[in-house]
Amino acid sequence: MRWSNLDAREAEQATLPGYRDAVVRHFDVPEALDTRFYEVHAKSALNRVPKASRVPFRWTINPYRGCSHSCAYCFARPTHTYLGFDAGRDFEKEIVVKVNVPEVLRAELRRPSWAREHVAMGTNTDPYQWVEGRYRLMPGIWEALRDARTPASVLTKSPLLLRDLALMRELGEVADVSANLSVPTLDEKAWRATEPHTPHPRARLEAVAELNRAGIPTGVLAAPLMPGINDAPEQVEALLAAADEAGAVGIGGIALHLRGETRGVFMDWLRSARPDLVPRYERLYARGAYAPPAERQRLVALLRRPGSSSPSRFDSGEERGASAPSPPPEPIQERLF
Repeated sequence: MRWSNLDAREAEQATLPGYRDAVVRHFDVPEALDTRFYEVHAKSALNRVPKASRVPFRWTINPYRGCSHSCAYCFARPTHTYLGFDAGRDFEKEIVVKVNVPEVLRAELRRPSWAREHVAMGTNTDPYQWVEGRYRLMPGIWEALRDARTPASVLTKSPLLLRDLALMRELGEVADVSANLSVPTLDEKAWRATEPHTPHPRARLEAVAELNRAGIPTGVLAAPLMPGINDAPEQVEALLAAADEAGAVGIGGIALHLRGETRGVFMDWLRSARPDLVPRYERLYARGAYAPPAERQRLVALLRRPGSSSPSRFDSGEERGASAPSPPPEPIQERLF
């Protein structure tokens, strides 16, 4: 379905914390069934990452809040509560669209104080979720970054990224640009259960291959790794082999963490989809948002080639620095103004 050819139903008005007014739209397509899109005018496009964060970038851009991919494990779910929504169904069905973000970004990048620091996209919600095909915010963002010679990277689950390949290559001529495709598993059952509205994992790997052929360094993020769901050796080995075939520049991964409201959403999903795993997860996450260190180390070690004693092209990225895909930062409240 081509979003650009769609007509919106009659618009409504709404108010959200941090935004003066919002125009609410609905679209008559299966992907958007019962979903409301809140068109807002943001006062800022760049979000500063807290200094305490361990991620290798200080700035992010998130043109959307909420995500129609509906991943049961999404760490960004708690951020939706800052807008007065819940972290469950609302996160998937009440999507905030910052319709003016390309223009605001361009103005911010023109400031004399801007030091052309690396900007990361896709660190909170996916900038290439379904409705990006309708709003087309990312081309304007890439153009602004290109014109300001600002290095950037993007993390997504969608091959829609390929639509903007020419713009990424143009940015690559004046600054560093890279991408990572999130592919937690190739297992059909696990994929459909945990990421019900995402593009097929194989399509994502095809995008990895095409981006690398075009000269855009692109890796794979196998995250989260979930005990009993996508951590079987044969599952991980299949993903490693496919990433290798796609020419991925690296593969990174982190164990599932259940911070804030994500814990309740995920455990509710687990009780429905995999009740056999509930006792195991209750034990693993009894003390908080993270599994015990030994379990986390076991999961990340799955990404290392058997017998490898040193970091290889395919590892967790923890020892290789910036060349490996970096996990998203822990969810924080974005600047509202």
